[in-house]
Amino acid sequence: MEEFSHFRRLIYDYAGIALTPEKKIMVASRLAKRLLHYGLQTYGQYYQLLNTGQYPYEFQLMVNILTTNETYFFREPKHFDFLQERIIKPWHGDNFRLWSAASSTGEESYSIGMLLAENLGMKKWEVFGSDVNTEVLETAQKGVYLMDRLDNMSQHYLDKYCLKGVRSQEGYFRVDENIRKHISFKQINLKAPLPKSLGQFDVIFLRNVLIYFDTETKQDIVQRVISTLKPGGYFFISHSETLHSIKTELSMVIPSIYQKLCK
Repeated sequence: MEEFSHFRRLIYDYAGIALTPEKKIMVASRLAKRLLHYGLQTYGQYYQLLNTGQYPYEFQLMVNILTTNETYFFREPKHFDFLQERIIKPWHGDNFRLWSAASSTGEESYSIGMLLAENLGMKKWEVFGSDVNTEVLETAQKGVYLMDRLDNMSQHYLDKYCLKGVRSQEGYFRVDENIRKHISFKQINLKAPLPKSLGQFDVIFLRNVLIYFDTETKQDIVQRVISTLKPGGYFFISHSETLHSIKTELSMVIPSIYQKLCK
């Protein structure tokens, strides 16, 4: 696929995602159905179609196809232990706000929501989930998942915050309305300027996404994201990621968890 470099540049310029040469076969196989859809013979023709500007929906569809999304409930459990014991339980503010900045299909946001509902009682809280992929956000907004996504969820949370499907919905569950009403989702491209309406957050989760960026893009995105983090607020990345060589006003609390320095 000689045109791989074109798509590589396209997704990099738009979302900052750096596709390695090893991803060439993956890109070709994922885009093959779109060529069939339009009756095109080459990937170069599809690339030209995207660049005409006449198919904005198709461009977003291409982004959805090429962005990897894998998540599950209570992924990396130690983060949730820290969130509960070190942040939520001692918290005394007016309205706890958390941003799941690479929320994918929503499992992370809802896991956090269950934790907040369990520990904050009648205090105000909200979770905002965002992703560049619009397809996964549609799934997140519905809050409906297969039962086999629950390996890390306690039976207590399953019974209290999840509604098991029956008959045609057997094998699925839906996150309870009392959780969903506190959680919203919206498309945000972390490589672009952030909406001013975002406001400030007490905690930001940016997990399992930095691995797709080169150092320059990682620096840019981390700085942009933590500009919305309150002084003293906490910033989470995945255990498989690092902020090594990234300049920030963050101080590492423990590996993968940072705190924004108070000025």
